[in-house]
Amino acid sequence: MINPNDLKFQDELDAANKLLEALPQKELIDGDFVVVCSSLDSVVLANEVASSLDLSYELLFSERLYAPNNPECEIAIVSETEEIVYSSELVNAFDISLDFIYGEAHRKYEEKILKNVYKYRKGKLLENLQGRNILLVDLGCQTGITALVCIKSLINLNVKSIIYGTPLIAADILSYFNTLVDSLYYAKKISNFVDVDFYYNSRVAVESAMSILEDSPHYLPLQKIQKSKEI
Repeated sequence: MINPNDLKFQDELDAANKLLEALPQKELIDGDFVVVCSSLDSVVLANEVASSLDLSYELLFSERLYAPNNPECEIAIVSETEEIVYSSELVNAFDISLDFIYGEAHRKYEEKILKNVYKYRKGKLLENLQGRNILLVDLGCQTGITALVCIKSLINLNVKSIIYGTPLIAADILSYFNTLVDSLYYAKKISNFVDVDFYYNSRVAVESAMSILEDSPHYLPLQKIQKSKEI
């Protein structure tokens, strides 16, 4: 019987190191990949991976949408490129109209995503990633909805290739995700996935993300701002 503690990481840095062991590091470096962070929750992970490989990284913002009569039931997600992914099973079960989903998505985009764009990227739109090789990193993949909207957004930004890397992935979605990206790497495959937080003994607060980004020489938006100041 598997000891649950064997499935856990000490923290995001431990998870990053385990993920780095699984990743094709030479391919990533030689291909000049851009690391894309799937959420603010994954900033520590992305920063450590990018720093270890001496690659630049970006943030791709998204916001979750919830059922109108159940604020804990996630039904969809919208990205900063206004791509939307929703659960048709839940939408049908709750008899939710697509008008509601698109309306909520627009509201979240205006009220939440644009606010994050101004706060964490100084108001600049997502860096032009057309033709770039992408390493999409995610703190953990339980349902895959966040990764899915990021993948959809990146494809529509005409990136060259996508490698998906995560310390944790639910066993029941692994084969499906393998069909969505060029390559997929993980540290631990989890059956009967609980939730992402369960597999971390400690986590850095999301509120620390800004200081991490500001201190990092690898965060692409602030690299460009710094270069413009030097000129």
